[in-house]
Formats: sequence, structure tokens, C-alpha cells
Amino acid sequence: MSGAARGETNFRLDGKTAIVTGGGSGIGRAISLCFAANGATVRIADVNRELGEQVAREICEAGGKASTHGCDVTDLAEVRKAFEEIFESGRVDILVNNAGVSHIGNVETTSEADFKRVMGVNVWGYYHTTHVIVGHMRGKGGGVIVNIASIAATAGLADRFAYATSKGAVLAMTLSVARDFLPHKIRCNCISPARVHTPFVDDYLKKNYPGREKEMYDKLAASAPMGRMGQPEEVASLVLFLCSDEAAFLTGVDYPLDGGFFNLHG
Repeated sequence: MSGAARGETNFRLDGKTAIVTGGGSGIGRAISLCFAANGATVRIADVNRELGEQVAREICEAGGKASTHGCDVTDLAEVRKAFEEIFESGRVDILVNNAGVSHIGNVETTSEADFKRVMGVNVWGYYHTTHVIVGHMRGKGGGVIVNIASIAATAGLADRFAYATSKGAVLAMTLSVARDFLPHKIRCNCISPARVHTPFVDDYLKKNYPGREKEMYDKLAASAPMGRMGQPEEVASLVLFLCSDEAAFLTGVDYPLDGGFFNLHG
């Protein structure tokens, strides 16, 4: 009897190679470290190569396997070049589309430049990476794609017009890819986190509420039914599961990781 048949589940990624976009910081860093700790070879694709190299070095010093590839996901030619360089090293089994930017403002206060910037990273970026990798995965007999979306895609959050629009597109993109590539054994799911405590949150508080960072952090954290923000490692754990063989029967699903936001928000 196999380990899976006996009920063993360890969500390991031994022998698999994963590309993590934006893998040098925040949620992407947590995913990169989690994947490496569970046996994957990690290819960090990040516009900030220095941050990516720091994470890759941390992984290698701990006995894991990782490399960094400078990559601006808004540029298709740059994505193609970076990914083809990765493909030369062998099969890629997993793509995590994590690189993203946020924006605060409603449709009236969001400038055309801001809207284009958010859509460029959060929508075009996901399109570029997925467009390049699906042919590779199809030729290798399958693969897994996980997109990082957001509760903003479906929750109607105030002053998140551009961001919410972009994440709504990510959700639709996930369902479309999952449907189109079922025959090719490519699974595609997305995760929709609520607010996660990353360096972005700290920088936002420092910029907008100097001297009141802790007060405003506590206020934001308290807005979730669980009374706290999510942690990058919690997102990484769910991504790990979705990319593992134990999740082989899951595709085309959006997973809220929201501390009870949707069902328990009062």
C-alpha cells in the first residue's frame, strides 16, 4: 500500500522545480523558503535581483537549492528570456504568480498612470508568465500554477479600485486557465488573502501615519474577525499544499485565506 493510500500527507515537493515571481520579499519570500524546506528547487524571479539573491543565498546556506533571475514581469521579452534560461536547467513543475503592487484610491482619484501601473504588474505580469510557461508544462506532461489574488476581487473594499479590478482579473484568469488546460494536466488555482503583515504594510504605515504606526497597525489588524493580520508563512503553507501531489484533485478554485472575513464579518 502506498503512503498516500495509508493516509500519509506531508506535502513534499522533492524533485520538483518551482518559479516564484516576486520571491525576494514578503509573501514571495515565505513561499520560496517554504518550498525549499520541503524539497523543491526554487527559481526566484524578481525585479529586485538583490533581494532575490539574498533569499536564494539563505536557501542554499540551509542546504536547499535556489537561483535568482532578474525579471520585470511587465515586460514579455524579459519574462521569456528569464524563463527560457530556467528551462535550460530542466523541467519546471510549478509557477507561483505572486509579484504584485497595490494602490489606494477610488475610480475618481486613481490616475491613468496609476491604473496602468497596477494592471501592468498584477494582470499583464500574470499573463506574461502564464503565457510563457503553459507550453513548457504541456510539453512536459503537466504542472501546477497558483495565482495570488485577494479578497479585494470579490469583497468590494473601499478605495481599492485599481487593485480590486486587477485581482478580479486574476480570479477570472485562474478559472480560464484551469478550464483550458485540463486536458494537459495543468492545474490552476488561486488564493485570496485578506490583509497580510508584510514589509508593504509597515512601509505604508510609516509613510501615511508617522508616529502612529502601532496605533494604526492595531486598528487594521482588529478589522479582521480573528483580530489579527495573516502571516506570509500562512499563505506559503496553503500554496505548498496546492502545489503538492496531495492536491492533485483540485483545480479552478479560489481559496479565501481571510481570518473569517467573508463569513464572520460583523
